[in-house]
Amino acid sequence: MRTDDFWQLIDRARSGGGAPDAVAARAVVLLAAHDTEEIVGYAHHQQRVLAASYRVDLWGAAYLINGGASDDGFEYFRGWLMTQGRAVFARAVADPDSLAELPQVRAASLSGEEFECESMLAVPWDAYRRATATDLPADREAAPAPDLNEFWDFDDPDEARRRLPRLAALFVEPPQE
Repeated sequence: MRTDDFWQLIDRARSGGGAPDAVAARAVVLLAAHDTEEIVGYAHHQQRVLAASYRVDLWGAAYLINGGASDDGFEYFRGWLMTQGRAVFARAVADPDSLAELPQVRAASLSGEEFECESMLAVPWDAYRRATATDLPADREAAPAPDLNEFWDFDDPDEARRRLPRLAALFVEPPQE
């Protein structure tokens, strides 16, 4: 499966609308209709997409938007981000502060809605099981470990304003005078 095919499948799943879990469920059905090599290829692309997005600045954005983000919470946030499609995903990886432009993120600054989609992360495993009634073969290659030495204090409002000014304007209390 090529990268374009990976994102086209997600776009087809998105075309039905609905909540992120509905997108993930449609992605499972669509992917299960492919041959097993394509399902394994999807799993490899997903692993690469997740590795490329395992960035401290994006984790900081997830932390601000969701009011916190554990290791698992950051994984599930990136699952949600995948359901937003290739353009949004790529823009967020390149510039996490761009998430402030999304209407649903702006609305969440008032509603407190959190963005997570654990089920999107399980798509290749669920599709393989649906197609073959067996488990997806284990990947022998571990995902590359990202460098997380650039962590900053996500709870520091001044640092949040400096690193993610548009998101901080939405999710961080204004400084006291």
